Amino acid sequence: MVDFATARRKMVDNQIRTNDVTSYAVQDAMEAVPREAFLPADQRPLAYIDEDLPLNASAAGNRFLMKPAQFAKMLQAIELKPDDVALVIGCGTGYSAAVMSRIAGSVVALESDEALAATGGDVLLEHGIDNVAVVIGPLAEGWKAEGPYDAIFVEGAVEELPNALFDQLKNGGRLIVVEGYGNAAVATVYTRSDNEISGRVLFNASVKPLPGFEKKPEFVF
Repeated sequence: MVDFATARRKMVDNQIRTNDVTSYAVQDAMEAVPREAFLPADQRPLAYIDEDLPLNASAAGNRFLMKPAQFAKMLQAIELKPDDVALVIGCGTGYSAAVMSRIAGSVVALESDEALAATGGDVLLEHGIDNVAVVIGPLAEGWKAEGPYDAIFVEGAVEELPNALFDQLKNGGRLIVVEGYGNAAVATVYTRSDNEISGRVLFNASVKPLPGFEKKPEFVF
């Protein structure tokens, strides 16, 4: 039987701290949240390996829980504060939102897959996490009703990022996303300053694609 508490501590020591994640808030949050609880039963023994793990295998394509080190580096980059309101795009079963809820004031967790959203709501409730609201809708549209946000976390790689998400950032708000697919993809943090959006490439990042952000075909003569 897996000793999940020990595995979680080793994940933080061996995968998180060793990948330049120096934020104590991120380290503590990831050690506190039981990653295994947000996975299907057959994946729970693998919860703390440094791999993307499948959440489902629907006809629309697989959805994954992002590998721990990659998630931690992205989370550190948006510098969450205790009074922040954050939005997770593509929350899956809610793990990322649960971690962020231990740092931010409140989290809106947007999911397009109703089954994943239902599972996430149940797991969050089971673990007494009451500052996360799971909502269902198209991922590329964000969730304007609770915005604007101090931070937006896009949980998966995208080919094209819609302006609708930038429009939901507060002045001074940050958005973190992996742009591109495969080994050429990069994690980029965007910041709003009044009406200007500036982006800064942080590091190479290979994560699974998030459905709904494919580049629209261009007209060719």
